[in-house]
Amino acid sequence: MLKNPVLFSFVCLCAFLWSCKKQVENQVPKAIAGIAQSITLPTDTVTLTGSATDADGTVVAYLWSQVSGPSQTTIINPGSPSTLIKNSIAGRYVFQLTVTDNKGATGKDTTSVLINPAVIKNLTAEPARNPNEILLVNSNGQDQSSNGTMDIPVEAWTRNNGAFTTRGLIKFDLSTIPGNSTIVSANLYLYSYPSPTLNGNFTDANFGTNNTMLVQQVTANWSASSITWFNQPAVSTSNQITIATTPQSVYDLNVDVTEMVGSMIKNNSNYGFMLRLQNEQYYNSRIFISSFNTTYNTKHPKLVIQYK
Repeated sequence: MLKNPVLFSFVCLCAFLWSCKKQVENQVPKAIAGIAQSITLPTDTVTLTGSATDADGTVVAYLWSQVSGPSQTTIINPGSPSTLIKNSIAGRYVFQLTVTDNKGATGKDTTSVLINPAVIKNLTAEPARNPNEILLVNSNGQDQSSNGTMDIPVEAWTRNNGAFTTRGLIKFDLSTIPGNSTIVSANLYLYSYPSPTLNGNFTDANFGTNNTMLVQQVTANWSASSITWFNQPAVSTSNQITIATTPQSVYDLNVDVTEMVGSMIKNNSNYGFMLRLQNEQYYNSRIFISSFNTTYNTKHPKLVIQYK
């Protein structure tokens, strides 16, 4: 132990100066986390590009970390100057870049990323003379399927000692919706044909004690030029929609087909919808205006979709 106060003070001063010299010799590296960014869902991946400088050495390590945000993201390459950030939801995030130099000093900087919610877009498909609107007809065991009729009769009936059953196939063009879209809502509009002149009892669009109807998602491809009653495409029964029997002569439909359209977009499998009676017992009908009808040209079959 030093008993000389002057000597003790001298030693302490030397130690302090040596410490200061060491600090001066190793300057803190400068981290640069990059400029703030903004993206919009459904894109949920952003690239963070950082850099660093060290006035008296070299930068030997980088480390990205998330400081804040509405959810925990995935930092793909946290130990690299640049990295992808994935799995973000809407909100503002702050990320920190920590750099270390060859003598162990560290520097830090932050940057922010704003993830904007997805913009909801709309698609209304209401084509006139839709070439993919087909009437499937089994008449006494013979195929009489066709398109271009003024109505879409979904019925089971007899006439002139002959029995027939009809179903409808409708497909809309969804090609403008990107495959990675989320379907927010989808509604199929079908309008009753007032005072039908071609089918049913020629008076009521909806007739019978059991005219319960099904809207089914078609799950296999088909061609309008070759479709018949006897080569109908497969349909899904797991997500079919049942439209209850109605005694009303005219009863327009607004059918929520969000699940079906979501499946069509996600799986790239837009094969349309099948319309049919549930039991197909005689003298039951649901008759709708077709896209070929020029009298009621504001009431063609319509599909309205919101997506993001």
